[in-house]
Amino acid sequence: MIILGLTGSIGMGKSTTAEMFRKAGVPVYDADAAVHALYSGAAVPLIEAAFPGTTRNGVVDRVNLSRIVLADPVQMQRLEALVHPLVLAERQKFLNEHRILNTPLVVLDIPLLFETGAQDSVDQIVVVSAPEDMQRLRVLSRPNMDETRFLSILSKQMSDSVKRARADFIIDTGKGLEAAEHQVHDLLKHFSGSNKYA
Repeated sequence: MIILGLTGSIGMGKSTTAEMFRKAGVPVYDADAAVHALYSGAAVPLIEAAFPGTTRNGVVDRVNLSRIVLADPVQMQRLEALVHPLVLAERQKFLNEHRILNTPLVVLDIPLLFETGAQDSVDQIVVVSAPEDMQRLRVLSRPNMDETRFLSILSKQMSDSVKRARADFIIDTGKGLEAAEHQVHDLLKHFSGSNKYA
């Protein structure tokens, strides 16, 4: 089984690209979705104990929690120490299931692939990228987003240029969805033509 790591900085189109892989029939593990599920499940009592008052009705209040951790690297590290092992367990469960099924190719959609050291658990790395001005426009058009929050998020992510340099493949979403979809299909053709994928 080939494990593709899919990553990209905020606003680059990574989630949209992950959906293109899904549409093509490739199983995708979504790290963000795993965190969302944990924030209404197993992570709730741990987070409430570490950050009292950040959960409500059995669900983590993400806005309240982000106010505490985004501006404080120490608090962010405390949160990550709680959540990352749970996310890792979910990821391992996904991989185990697909190994049993003899799935030839899976995608791990991990926003902080490099930042968390997860690049060591994949066979090849796909970085989703776009021009900087396009990234800024996309992110600042999101609800509850402003320049300060955008810069704070960017500061916690490896730069796009470094990610591109470390990638095995790059999907450029700056030329539109159709062009990106063609790149995804070209990538899948590359793997279907290899002995390992076949």
